Amino acid sequence: MTAPTKPSHTRPADVVPGPFPGAELHSPVIDWFDEHARDLPWRRPEAGAWGVMVSEFMLQQTPVSRVQPVYEQWLARWPRPADLAQEAPGEAVRAWGRLGYPRRALRLHGAAVAITERHGGDVPTDHAQLLALPGIGEYTAAAVASFAYGQRHAVLDTNVRRVLARAVTGVQYPPNATTAAERRLARALLPEDETTAARWAAASMELGALVCTAKNESCHRCPIAAHCAWQLAGKPEHDGPPRRGQTYAGTDRQVRGKLLAVLREAHAPVPQAALDRVWHEPVQRARALDGLVADGLVEPLPGGLYRLPLS
Repeated sequence: MTAPTKPSHTRPADVVPGPFPGAELHSPVIDWFDEHARDLPWRRPEAGAWGVMVSEFMLQQTPVSRVQPVYEQWLARWPRPADLAQEAPGEAVRAWGRLGYPRRALRLHGAAVAITERHGGDVPTDHAQLLALPGIGEYTAAAVASFAYGQRHAVLDTNVRRVLARAVTGVQYPPNATTAAERRLARALLPEDETTAARWAAASMELGALVCTAKNESCHRCPIAAHCAWQLAGKPEHDGPPRRGQTYAGTDRQVRGKLLAVLREAHAPVPQAALDRVWHEPVQRARALDGLVADGLVEPLPGGLYRLPLS
């Protein structure tokens, strides 16, 4: 591949490069993965498709170190979708603990109910059927089909998008939101063989998680450094919209988390007064509580009581 002689200011959203020798990426990255992949419970054969699906819900915007203990407790309690489906959705929210973004727990519960009702309790193998489940988007459907069933799909999470942005298009970061151009590029780079394609999906994701990281990347450990357009161009600085930072302290998200913590720890309805004690600012506290109710994460009861949802 010919590297640009000076930093390019064209973003991946604007152009897809011409034919790229994907084999120059596939073999080194897969070989690296075979040697360096982390031993994670959802990668083991006994995890099955349900274990893969649970992990994909939990890993969205949440690091592996926080997910692993909750994942193991979840699968011990609900080893099959039907086990979760017969519980109240509030129990899923309770078990979600402090993983954050607790609507994911409700969506996973909804998916378990649909799997039980529509597919006899087995996670479907068909990509379209996966995509039709509540709470499952293009990424999760592709990830489950690829990681659980070894199918050929472009699996584009943040890590993969960053690897492709750097290695192929020569820029430091992908756009803030996944673009059609990125999807076309990812599909064009898929190995033809299903087994190899599934391995490539997992390997490129792991490379982004461990080596081609957002900050302090370890190019000296990268198996495709010699082919990386970004490195060959001198690692030009990001030229595009500012990277979105995530804040937590003092936000409605923090208040929502504190309110949910009280409700998760209680096994009876909680009075308003108990919730009022978790945050000093009444307007923000009320807004956060209203948001939890609107999202279906909290159920209001007569008499100023609240609980996790039963239906």
